[in-house]
Amino acid sequence: MRRSRHGDLDEALAAVEANARELAESADAGTIDTMLFRKYDPVQQVVGRVELAGPRRLRAGVDVRGDGSVESYTGRLRRQLIVQRGDESAYAALRRTVAS
Repeated sequence: MRRSRHGDLDEALAAVEANARELAESADAGTIDTMLFRKYDPVQQVVGRVELAGPRRLRAGVDVRGDGSVESYTGRLRRQLIVQRGDESAYAALRRTVAS
């Protein structure tokens, strides 16, 4: 686990994106078969999480999946997926949500 502090929200969001992209490049999870009638494909597995915590209880982040895809979310205990609009990336959706 790495932690870092940033002077403003733009710096923090840039760091979240850079760290998540680094994780996504190395994501190569295989399918997991639990032998109990359950199979987890790489897209169902979270191989990395980059979280953002800030003032006024800001909690958000990006989950990196086993196939290298990413999803952004808000919340800490109850994560809510941020819906991407059009051809918006998960990083742009995160930026849009926390900047407003």
